[in-house]
Amino acid sequence: MADKRDYYEVLGLGRNASADEIKKAYRNLARKYHPDVNKEPDAEQKFKEVKEAYDVLSDDQKRARYDQYGHEDPMAGFGGGGAADFGGGFGDIFDMFFGGGGRRDPNAPQRGNDLQYTMTIEFKEAVFGKETDITIPRTETCDTCHGSGAKPGTRIENCSVCRGTGQQEVAQNTPFGRIVNRRTCSACGGRGKIIRERCTTCSGSGQVKRNRKIHVKIPAGVDDGSQLRISGEGESGLRGGPPGDLYLVLRVKPHDFFERDGDDIYCEVPLTFTQAALGDEIEIPTLTEKVKLKIPSGTQTGTYFRLKGKGVPKLRGYGQGDQHVKVTVVTPTQLTEEQKELLREFAAKSGESTNEQHQTLFERMKKAILGDG
Repeated sequence: MADKRDYYEVLGLGRNASADEIKKAYRNLARKYHPDVNKEPDAEQKFKEVKEAYDVLSDDQKRARYDQYGHEDPMAGFGGGGAADFGGGFGDIFDMFFGGGGRRDPNAPQRGNDLQYTMTIEFKEAVFGKETDITIPRTETCDTCHGSGAKPGTRIENCSVCRGTGQQEVAQNTPFGRIVNRRTCSACGGRGKIIRERCTTCSGSGQVKRNRKIHVKIPAGVDDGSQLRISGEGESGLRGGPPGDLYLVLRVKPHDFFERDGDDIYCEVPLTFTQAALGDEIEIPTLTEKVKLKIPSGTQTGTYFRLKGKGVPKLRGYGQGDQHVKVTVVTPTQLTEEQKELLREFAAKSGESTNEQHQTLFERMKKAILGDG
């Protein structure tokens, strides 16, 4: 017995630990080392050690004798099969702590799978919303057998091997006690039922693939990557279970003129040198109409103007974003001699430097960069 660890040490507790502390420590360690969860080589051995410690310390009489005699108690048999007897095995303990995963009813209703459908829409359709029909392939309940998988008029029998549980139990005696392993029944495939004559429409699966047309409403203000949930339009459930949901993922095409950032719209419009210098009133396209925008004299290229409330409707709320207009002064590339002369005259009257002066400035800059002089 010298190599056997102290039960309190196994559970990480002191000798004055309360019953609640013992139970809590056991639950945490059982969850940690359960072989169905922990795949480390020594997990099963640690799990058995924890179970053995708990069996003793959770029983007041066994704990009292253990506190007095330790592992050497000749009557309690703490080191033998009595303390380590697992009875129902790992499956029962797993059921206790993980919600009965090992004994789920194979014939219980099961919710259908969710589906995802990606849809591409135009820029303005995302802004203002739209209604349309889409067609999706999905699994639906077979109309012939109504989901049973059996040929109409025939009977569905309980599996004689697993008696309708969908699981087979294999008992094994080990030095640590009797362990019962559960596995999917090989006779019925875990369904717990035997179908002698299968439905010819669905080949016994109870479900068929169909194309389903669905009418969808896309709300105003959605953006690229938005996801809409359409309840109950996923695949049908099994054995009377509810259907899954359909998730509609939206991809928005870019616009030739507008760009979007959240609920705001951005665009860029050109101005002539004359318009920027003298000011003007220009016509600006928005998402719904054309509006007048006053350009003050002396406007510089890159200046932004805001058109309040001309952006995208807010998806969850009231109001709209704004439209931001960036103006860019366009330099003319083809001038007549008369136009050039007028610009020279303008430059002279404005006190602007001549071309020769500019060249001198560039030469000085070049020398500074190169380190000459």
